[in-house]
Amino acid sequence: MLCGVHRLRQRAARRGPDAGMTTAEYAVGTVAACGFAALLYKVVTSGAVSSALQGLIRRALGAV
Repeated sequence: MLCGVHRLRQRAARRGPDAGMTTAEYAVGTVAACGFAALLYKVVTSGAVSSALQGLIRRALGAV
């Protein structure tokens, strides 16, 4: 058990002061993904894309 604690301390010492940087990167990635999702939602729910998708679905169901 003591050996495991020693390993954890060594890993923490190697990380240095930038250990929290990954949290900030995840936050920026999450915000970017939410922005992209909102943009995609606007495009898909627009009139032209919506009617094209409905036509595609009608043709696919009519072929069955």
